[in-house]
Amino acid sequence: MKPVVLVTRKLPDAVEDRLRRDYSPMLNPNDALYTPEQIIERAQGADAILPCHTEKFGAEVIARLPERVRVIANFSVGYDHVDTAAAKARGLIVTNTPEVLSDATAELTLMLMLGAARRASEGERLVRTRAWKDWSPSFMVGTQLTGKRLGILGFGRVGRVVAQRARGFDMQIHYNDVQRLPPELEQGAVFHPTPAELMPHCDFLALHCVASPQTIKLLNAALIARLPDGAIVVNASRGVVVDDDALIAALKSGKLSAAGLDVYNNEPDIHPGYRELPNAFLMPHIGSATKETRIAMGFRALDNLDAVFAGKEPRDRVA
Repeated sequence: MKPVVLVTRKLPDAVEDRLRRDYSPMLNPNDALYTPEQIIERAQGADAILPCHTEKFGAEVIARLPERVRVIANFSVGYDHVDTAAAKARGLIVTNTPEVLSDATAELTLMLMLGAARRASEGERLVRTRAWKDWSPSFMVGTQLTGKRLGILGFGRVGRVVAQRARGFDMQIHYNDVQRLPPELEQGAVFHPTPAELMPHCDFLALHCVASPQTIKLLNAALIARLPDGAIVVNASRGVVVDDDALIAALKSGKLSAAGLDVYNNEPDIHPGYRELPNAFLMPHIGSATKETRIAMGFRALDNLDAVFAGKEPRDRVA
């Protein structure tokens, strides 16, 4: 008998084909967003669950999952939607899909930087609404990336790829992480021991830190005040690392010239203040949204499932 896998969202065809080959999947062809109650109901008879970050596995949900469920193999690199302590307490294996998202998310970060700096949202709106009338030396003047200082808060896999791509713009790289990296990983980037010490060196600030109790609202009014006037902030990590009210206030006051955001608190019901800001370049959480990456994410999740059901330790176990 093949293990039964509850798949909570519509996955790429190649991933679902592999699921059908190796497992007995319960698929979601209509890509409906399941409620916790629906997940618990559909998990009856399942040996594993393959969810995305859109499904929440709090302690109550985990406690109500059938004993037969052995593993939650996330189709995501982040796993803050799963109560890992509760999962460990009941012996439930939890995995994620690291590494395979790095290039796509780094590309999206550069897009956020360029879109925010060159006022892409404003420009497209002018063209689409026929409000673009002529050219002048003062028309739609933005900020140039080339040669600027890029501060990266969180110098993990994604942060380091962002740095590598940004060097193509001759940007000077500064970073903060929990500890200094060895020189072969820094590649000339300048380490700053604390976020506060990093801020004054950031013409652009890219957030690439994980969501944790320590990083909730990490970018707050105090840190923003330490940024150079006119700095640009981009976030392709997690919405919780930003204090929305503080960021919106800084964009309104001109302390920050622009922001590029792909992730938000309470998404998709984001802070309404962002929608009113012409200097906010907004994307709908598409950091990993390339065909290549989404297939790689699915295969990585399935690699972890394969290991569990072969009696081996999964490569990407987080609980």
